[in-house]
Amino acid sequence: MDIFKDKLCWITGASSGIGQALALELAKEGAKLVISSNQQTDLVKVKEQCLQHTSFCEAIAFDLSNPEVVEQTALEVQQKYGAIYLLINNGGISQRALAIDTSIALDRKIMEIDFFSYVVLTKAILPKMIEAGEGYIAATSSISGKFGFPLRSMYASAKHAIQGFFETIRLELLPHNIFVTIAYPGRVQTNISLNALEKDGTPHGKMDPGQANGIPADICAQRYLKAIKKRKPEVLIGGKELLMVHIKRLFPRIFYQVIGNIKTT
Repeated sequence: MDIFKDKLCWITGASSGIGQALALELAKEGAKLVISSNQQTDLVKVKEQCLQHTSFCEAIAFDLSNPEVVEQTALEVQQKYGAIYLLINNGGISQRALAIDTSIALDRKIMEIDFFSYVVLTKAILPKMIEAGEGYIAATSSISGKFGFPLRSMYASAKHAIQGFFETIRLELLPHNIFVTIAYPGRVQTNISLNALEKDGTPHGKMDPGQANGIPADICAQRYLKAIKKRKPEVLIGGKELLMVHIKRLFPRIFYQVIGNIKTT
């Protein structure tokens, strides 16, 4: 079901990990792609890979932490290429620091990248999407968007906020034939832990064991796109770690016992 063939699809955070895998899967379907990241060199490499499968792929590097730049980029992309048919808000950054040790400035930076950039970009593309009378919007959350987790206070906060915003606009956009999906990946083999921010804002620089043993990014991307095509409101993607979401809902006492034993040092 290649519903995105010849359709304009925009993926942020596309220079590696889930975003790169999503771009390649859509390229194989013949989608017209706009891929974004703040990593210009890596982004160009992904563009070259995509062009082996599709005739159109534009790589645009910009900083998700700057809302004015995000909005201006969105306007320029639409002015040049037209209405976006599928937007996947996927760019982001994690953290590895206790809440008490994390400055408000760093809290705001994480929230700006992981949540507000999604809001700004989505609002910027919606008028033309509504005018076109059809479209898809997706947002990459995390199982940290279902429950808090040590050393990820603001990351989890941003992911929780994603749920509130995108569940709301999903309902608001149904009359316009626009469908919204939220993805909640668990452990996926990406560089997210390597690039996660320490309390001083420097990269964590270590691969978490759980991350290294997660599902491959291409499998995650395939499940993600399948959920979008089926117009699912949300999709959990991962392995046995996803059980924690169900345990919290059904057996909260057990959940808090388990989560409370996680070491933070």
